[in-house]
Amino acid sequence: MALEFSSDLDLLGLDLSRKARNRLSAKDRAFHDWYRFVLSFPPHLVRYYLQQFQATGASVVLDPFAGTGTTLVEVQKLGLTALGIEANPMAHFACGVKLDWSLEPEQLQQATADILAAPAPAEPELPAAAADLLFKNAISPRPLTRVLTLLRQIDDAAPAALQAHYRLALARAAVMASNLRFAPEVGVSRKHKLDAPVVELWLAAVEAMVADLSSLETKPPQAGRVYHGDARQPRLPKASIDMVITSPPYPNEKDYTRATRLESVILGFLESRADLKLVKDDLVRSNSRNVYSRDDDDRWIQQYPEILELADTINQRRQQLGKTSGFSRLYARATTLYFGGMARHLANLRPLLRPGARLAYVVGEQASYLQVHIPTGRLLATIAQDLGYELSGIDLFRTRRASKTEVDLREEVVRLRWPG
Repeated sequence: MALEFSSDLDLLGLDLSRKARNRLSAKDRAFHDWYRFVLSFPPHLVRYYLQQFQATGASVVLDPFAGTGTTLVEVQKLGLTALGIEANPMAHFACGVKLDWSLEPEQLQQATADILAAPAPAEPELPAAAADLLFKNAISPRPLTRVLTLLRQIDDAAPAALQAHYRLALARAAVMASNLRFAPEVGVSRKHKLDAPVVELWLAAVEAMVADLSSLETKPPQAGRVYHGDARQPRLPKASIDMVITSPPYPNEKDYTRATRLESVILGFLESRADLKLVKDDLVRSNSRNVYSRDDDDRWIQQYPEILELADTINQRRQQLGKTSGFSRLYARATTLYFGGMARHLANLRPLLRPGARLAYVVGEQASYLQVHIPTGRLLATIAQDLGYELSGIDLFRTRRASKTEVDLREEVVRLRWPG
């Protein structure tokens, strides 16, 4: 039996501005707003494609680039089975916590007093190797001390079953207390916060969790699950997936690990440059900062002259402009590795799909590499068709204005079907 959706989900027919189409509405904040990646796509887009794909209560929905869980949380809110894969350990942690609705809200309320009453450590500090991963002035010394103190109190006094929720609330508080700005690339604001009410920010985040858990009329029979792994080699049971709704990285110069760097270091997911490299190893190569000499995903796209010509054009433009930096020399290779990584993902995904499975990939055109236009959606659609997928269509979700060229770039949803 198909699920019933409210009439406001006719997303592509809504008269929305570019920004509104990607904005989290007030009515959607429950659970999603516990922690959210700055480049997340909106829950109403997930609902729209569940409607288009005629989801039922028995549908199993996968997000192989789960991020902080927009697809999975929305799928779980609708009572479907949600599965995800995420390589970034901080995002994987956040997604898993956001899917855990097993706690009684009173438990969170009652334990906060014990945490705040726990002995405070004397001037806690980050280890030098971990601190070296942070951007300069990402967070001022006093707020950082407050965050690390509260983290120690959580670890010492919180019941084990509640620690993950408290830690996620602290991750959110740390970002709010920091000097970071998201526009959407991560940077450091010129005006630094010399201090911030870290405990109050954390308590507000915990109270939001309490409110959302209290609002549940019934709990899902089975909590969604997110696996920590590489989307290019998904490991799930064969023929188990009915639908895929996801937004993979785009081919641009955004290092996606930067968006979660502060909280990754504070919570201990990244302790050294070696840890950071291990994380980047499991990511689709979408920018020059995670390209390595041994990478070979580009072998998957050697039969696509348009992609190879794109890479040549980027190299020619670089030479014309006299760009000789190490990163600019990798722009062309990052492009071929990106499409090769996506081809590898789509190829290895096929055994997991049930016959007739429907897929939606939210992707964006790019011009990050020396203003060379990359038609991401169209190229991914071509690759998918060559791998046996049927192209159902490419929908325009919104347009984005490129900051350097003042050109509108399309953000699209590539719709596929696996015939099986």
